[in-house]
Amino acid sequence: MALPILQTWKNYFDDHHEGLGSSYERIILNQLLLKLKRRYKLESVLEAPVFGFTGITGLNSFILHQSGCRVTLLDHDSERVASIRKIHLNLNADITTQVIDSYSTLPFAYDAFDLGWNFSALWFVEDLTAFLSELTRVSRKAIIICVPNQDGLGYKWQKAHSEIPEGISFNIDFINPPLIKTELHKLGWTFIHEDYIDCPPWPDIGMNKEKFLGGYLSKLNLDSGKDRPRQQVSIMDFYSGRDNGFVNRMQKFAFLENHAPRCFKKIWSHHRWMLFEPAR
Repeated sequence: MALPILQTWKNYFDDHHEGLGSSYERIILNQLLLKLKRRYKLESVLEAPVFGFTGITGLNSFILHQSGCRVTLLDHDSERVASIRKIHLNLNADITTQVIDSYSTLPFAYDAFDLGWNFSALWFVEDLTAFLSELTRVSRKAIIICVPNQDGLGYKWQKAHSEIPEGISFNIDFINPPLIKTELHKLGWTFIHEDYIDCPPWPDIGMNKEKFLGGYLSKLNLDSGKDRPRQQVSIMDFYSGRDNGFVNRMQKFAFLENHAPRCFKKIWSHHRWMLFEPAR
């Protein structure tokens, strides 16, 4: 859940070091998005809201842009949108990012996108029913909703030890999977599949993952030694074509992701995703 990002999200636009947590998470999420792109032959994608609980805001859909999709992002913070556009400019990415005042009305035509989705972001909408109604209106082939894994031990720990900063609109009830399924069913969408995702060997708590893994990083050639400066861990170099080994390094942590039983992932995975299609 990483609640501190509610106040520290600006820092990532200046310092691209996201750490192992967000870096691993992005690679696993990329694999899911590319799989669904092939399944639905996606050409156009809307990510809304775009701000969720990860490092650099605005990169969740970047792999879809790289694979040829037309990507549009929506956010309610004009300063954040300006920073996202700078990131995209640095990556030579033609991605549309818009500022909106409310997620209850989306400024697009009916069926404007093949896919509508978001990652750990539903708690920022002001009215869940109104937003999902709009998301279904503008999405043609599929909807993907990713939420924090509320059954996870890490999520439960963070919820018990964290407080929402004053002045931030945040509704924790909106990430409840049964509620999301019920609302989308009422709107004429069929629940297709769900699964746990983002199941690394570190817990889902607000801590430095490099310190948690300790000497294990040396064995994987992922640290720079005790007496050397901190090594930057960021997907930016991979997206810009300067770090082709980034994916392989992150996948060295995917043994639980690939082999752990579902009963274990239920209490350890950091996120959960749900797939919906229009009812036939």
